[in-house]
Amino acid sequence: MKKIGFSVYPAHVKLDENLKYIDKAAKYGFMRVFTCLLSVKGDKEKILDEFKKTVANANKYKMEVIADINPEVFNYLEISYDDLSIFKDMGLYGIRLDNGFTGMEESIMTFNKFGLKIELNMSAGTKYVDNIFSFQPNSENILGCHNFYPHRYSGIGYDHFMRCNEQFKKYNIRTAAFVSSKNADYGPWPVSEGLCTLEEHRNLPIEVQAKHLFATDLIDDVIIANAFASDEELKALSSIDPYMLSLKIEMENRIPDAQRDMIFNNIHFNRGDISEYMIRSSRYRVSPDTPGFEPFNTRAVKRGDITIDNSLYQNYTGELHIALKNMDNDGKTNVVGHIPEEEIFLIDYIKPWQKFKFNL
Repeated sequence: MKKIGFSVYPAHVKLDENLKYIDKAAKYGFMRVFTCLLSVKGDKEKILDEFKKTVANANKYKMEVIADINPEVFNYLEISYDDLSIFKDMGLYGIRLDNGFTGMEESIMTFNKFGLKIELNMSAGTKYVDNIFSFQPNSENILGCHNFYPHRYSGIGYDHFMRCNEQFKKYNIRTAAFVSSKNADYGPWPVSEGLCTLEEHRNLPIEVQAKHLFATDLIDDVIIANAFASDEELKALSSIDPYMLSLKIEMENRIPDAQRDMIFNNIHFNRGDISEYMIRSSRYRVSPDTPGFEPFNTRAVKRGDITIDNSLYQNYTGELHIALKNMDNDGKTNVVGHIPEEEIFLIDYIKPWQKFKFNL
């Protein structure tokens, strides 16, 4: 099952604020929690006590809490990679290795007696995961998760992102990536210019970022990297169907009820014999004499427009399209709405036979 998650940083915020945030996220169905031990300094006992209380509150809702660590954290906590009991005592679901060991150590950690998940950094683009698998790990306990980037322009590019995803998916590893809240004030580091995996996401609404990640078909879980996301953002993210692309639509005025029903009360899919000009949802065609499909708003078609063929198109009446390119209109096609500018790029991810739907 694909999941949504959020982040908490016990070393940076008062305990009760994190607990309230966890309570709120639980109401919206969030099931993953990212937290960080990398930037922890100071009173070890106090820090671990607050981590335990934070994790315990998340576990109450059966959330999966994974803490970011590296070899320096092992040294700081005075523990060894072959004894992960301290992380079990904290109540963690797993640990994320921001920086790894040699491959053998990671392999050994996957056989820990507690069943803790070992999450690997997906963003480096090296042969790191291949090296670990050469040491025959327990693949059931391996997860993958990308980095996030607080410095503007430092996020990874899409092509590199997809290469990394494919590298992990060839081992059937569960994957995750981060999106950024516009409402949040902080992450694990002082710099706060958004906190996303992909640089192109930095200024996009949070739900558009998430839709894009899910639409790649190579990311299983989406996690908000910075805190605290607003109620509106939590709700928006929780309303996304990770298995079916849902596109926002800005409707034209005075759309006939029959055409509105055609748009919103059907699951659409792209035909297999695809066109370069439009995504065609042709399953719900109607007879040309069906009321409500008369010509109106037959202007020229622009990329991102939603159109429905009217009664003048005879046996094509009721066929719905998403325009991939600008097109002429000879009066037989009604322009009923438009995909908002920030979501138009998502239509390029609709493959042959892929299902999709619309929401206002």
